[in-house]
Amino acid sequence: MAALDLSTVGKEGSLSTFSYTWKDTVLYALGIGAKKEELDYLYEGRGPKVIPSFAVVPMFDPMFQLVASTGGDLSMVVHGAQRVRVHAALPPEGTVTTSGRIRKIYDMRKFAIVLVDLETKDASGKLLFENMTQIIFRGAGGFGGEPPVKEEKVAEVPKGQEPDFRVEEVTTAEQALLYRLNGDRNPLHADPAFAANVGFTQGPILHGLCTYGFMVRHVAKGALGGDATKITGFEAQFRRPVWPGDTLVTEGWKVAPGKIALQVSVKERSEVVISGAWATTVE
Repeated sequence: MAALDLSTVGKEGSLSTFSYTWKDTVLYALGIGAKKEELDYLYEGRGPKVIPSFAVVPMFDPMFQLVASTGGDLSMVVHGAQRVRVHAALPPEGTVTTSGRIRKIYDMRKFAIVLVDLETKDASGKLLFENMTQIIFRGAGGFGGEPPVKEEKVAEVPKGQEPDFRVEEVTTAEQALLYRLNGDRNPLHADPAFAANVGFTQGPILHGLCTYGFMVRHVAKGALGGDATKITGFEAQFRRPVWPGDTLVTEGWKVAPGKIALQVSVKERSEVVISGAWATTVE
């Protein structure tokens, strides 16, 4: 197992430019399960509107380049967590630039966590959104580093309380093959032999960011009358793998004005796959 280069902490990546059209935002919406009833996000005659979790698409390549610069074994990475804060509405087309840096590398004994912060701005320099990405290198821990600092939680699932909304949706067997066209072409999500070789003998797994997008869509459906543009921030911790074809169940609790605590589970296994999750919204 390749050791992580701890000297990369604080490293800034090169500025990354990303140009996109309405076709890219529609492809993203389809990749996270949007249906014909969500036509605002699928038809250029209506804009289209942009689901705010599209923010993870422009940041993906610069984030991955920073993660790769640590020298770890990329075949052993899985997504740990993702946070997005939206500062301005995302246009259906344009050119944006993303800058990023490695904030920290944490030692979790059996694995290591690489934390990357990124900012994306439009052509005028206006900040559109911030991303925080947590990438786990399996088997790369035990180097004597420190564990993560606990951050204050935006919203927590209240114990013993029924959710304010529940959205259930089946993913397709081809979901990962479709989502990967947004830029994450890791063979873990497409190649059965590769997946088995790195420990997923059941087959290629769904991208954590795909499940993340489903969660954001479900917040819009369950709490905002379908208007995803009212969502201003969201975070998820990826706890267990999801396989294409699984049924995702998103539950939400409105714990304060503009704050929703979230949990996503797989119906077939009664298994929580996303926890520590929340969304903030415009009231």
